[in-house]
Amino acid sequence: MTTNSATNSPDSAPDVLRYTAFATDPAGGNPAGVVLEAAALDDAAMLAIAADLGYSETAFLTPDPSGAERAYAVRYFSPKAEVPFCGHATVAAAVALAERDGAGEFVFATQAGTVPVTVARDADALRATLTSVAPSVEDAADDDVTEALAALGWDAGDLDAALPPRIAYAGARHLVLAAATRARLADLSYDFARLEALMRRLDLTTAQLVWREGDFVFHVRDPFPVGGVVEDPATGAAAAAFGAYARELGLVPADAELTLYQGADMGRPGVLKVVLRDGDARVRVSGSAVRIPSTP
Repeated sequence: MTTNSATNSPDSAPDVLRYTAFATDPAGGNPAGVVLEAAALDDAAMLAIAADLGYSETAFLTPDPSGAERAYAVRYFSPKAEVPFCGHATVAAAVALAERDGAGEFVFATQAGTVPVTVARDADALRATLTSVAPSVEDAADDDVTEALAALGWDAGDLDAALPPRIAYAGARHLVLAAATRARLADLSYDFARLEALMRRLDLTTAQLVWREGDFVFHVRDPFPVGGVVEDPATGAAAAAFGAYARELGLVPADAELTLYQGADMGRPGVLKVVLRDGDARVRVSGSAVRIPSTP
């Protein structure tokens, strides 16, 4: 068992761990910062750590006020702002806890709600499965979709009519836009400021850009300008939201397992598994996470 504890006294810097989520290779997936003992940090300190680290999110953990065993309050900061929920940092934090305390069940109290996480050993690495808060899906206004397409440099004809635009939520809000071709998805060059302004107005965390390869296989990309990041390499919160979207629109059965590939266009390939269960509105997202080695 590896001990990753930190002593957060005023005179010592917190131990900032670095993991990549949704991959078994440190060069793949989405890097996240993890601070397992953040009780001594205020908002400004957490934001400064996240900005200095430069990853799309860093998770900061404190013991849950209830005192329950293996339960934590978790806050997530991007380099620019706090976000209510982050899937890849949840996976990273849960794996870091499992390395320290042993695999099993954890409970994360987030600003979006309670998120149970189970960690088990897979063939190559520890794998975490989070269960989202209750999701929702709503229509996207035509004018907002038009503005999003303009910011992305897409035309209406670039969209897949079988997967209509929607705003989906499973802890954070995401605008789902489906590309008609893999080539359209691969060619991502957008107006950062214009998309950021739209996303702030709509309270969006990312734009979830999707291309459907098969019945249960999708390729996704997630611009994240509101977090100060051009693109997120693997986005667990958006994957959960997309699972709710796919079920709501009848694209998949009520019981289904989806595979989302993300990050390949950035050179950081990752795999996200999304599980839907009939009779349970919540969405489960799972993936591996591994420690990123320290550089000299």
